Amino acid sequence: MQPVFHLLKQSVMNKLTELKILINLAFKDLLKNKIRTLLTSLGILIGIFSVVLLNSLGLGFKKYIEDQFKSLGANLIIIMPGKAFAGGSYRATSNYQMNAIFDEKDVSNIEKENLTSVVAPAFVKYLEFKGDKDSKILETIMSTENVFNVFNLEIDQGVFFTQADINKKVKVTVLGSNSAQKLFANSQNALGKTVKVESIPYKVIGVLKSKGGGGGAVPSLDDHGYLPYKGALSFNPDKKFLAIYAKTENQANLDIYKENLKNLLLKRYGEDDFSILDQREIFNSFTSIFNMVNIVLSAIAAISLVVGGIGIMNIMFVSVVERIKEIGIRRAFGARERDILNLFILETIILSLIGAILGLTLSYLSVLVIQRFFPAYIDLKTVILSLAVSVSIGLIFGVLPALRAAKLSPVEAIRQE
Repeated sequence: MQPVFHLLKQSVMNKLTELKILINLAFKDLLKNKIRTLLTSLGILIGIFSVVLLNSLGLGFKKYIEDQFKSLGANLIIIMPGKAFAGGSYRATSNYQMNAIFDEKDVSNIEKENLTSVVAPAFVKYLEFKGDKDSKILETIMSTENVFNVFNLEIDQGVFFTQADINKKVKVTVLGSNSAQKLFANSQNALGKTVKVESIPYKVIGVLKSKGGGGGAVPSLDDHGYLPYKGALSFNPDKKFLAIYAKTENQANLDIYKENLKNLLLKRYGEDDFSILDQREIFNSFTSIFNMVNIVLSAIAAISLVVGGIGIMNIMFVSVVERIKEIGIRRAFGARERDILNLFILETIILSLIGAILGLTLSYLSVLVIQRFFPAYIDLKTVILSLAVSVSIGLIFGVLPALRAAKLSPVEAIRQE
């Protein structure tokens, strides 16, 4: 048994020594023309950079959405008009975009449901807010005082509007932190000031603490304006709502609670008139859509990898022609076809890896800059996959030039001028 183990160990050591020699030779050959080596790797660099950067932006967007959902709580239920899930995926239906069908009676009925802890209706509309510093179009939520509880919002300056404010139809507003910054320079300046909402004066009674996010495709709650719905009848005279948000205390009862709400609403509406969603369904649906879009974008960016591979193959064919005599001499001194084949394949793999490492470095530096504005990041899986793909490209596009070099006749190769 001992001799067999010794022979096996010796064989492995010989192979490693052979590989080390081939790698050294490959590096020496590539370093003879440094500029050409870098230019040849450029196609792989661009491909890896494009794919990794797109992937990191996608991961950042996914994390941003996930953080927004988590900030609202896992026990949040959203009731909206129309069928939000069609063909197994989430979509904002035309009903949801255009028709507000819910009313105060629906809100009252949901409040009376035993498992309800808090409920808030919402009518959402983009309105112009004009402050001392600037005027902005804000996504405006018209609701009850419970909207702040439902969205887990906290006050930074001033107070929330109350049920009494709603009943009295007072013209007051609460601003998100970003909204206050844009309209009045800072939250302290905003408090107590008058802001004109579509030319109607409203008093700013509160500014919310920042929840973070914003600047992406999904608007942050920090960028909203909040009005008591009865004090905003100019914008919603029918007192109808686009959505109703509800929470139950015990997350374990979420499915039961959804079924109870469905049965409750079926007393007034048809089954296709509304949808009841929880955070898990919406997030999973967004994730599946995001994954599909990310795959398509990455596939488009990966075309440059194929172009880079073809560029490497062309250069390696040129290299074979330039080194015919060298190949002949190596064969004459005992190099086998397999040695020549492995040498040229190693050179293409190294060229691809150089491009991949430079592409990853450039991607990392770019992501460091982007992170100041957006939560993009590069994960370990992306790095490993990039290196694996670059090695694969080296193998695939290096085989033909390597075979041509290996099949050269030693005698004929030495005769070449």
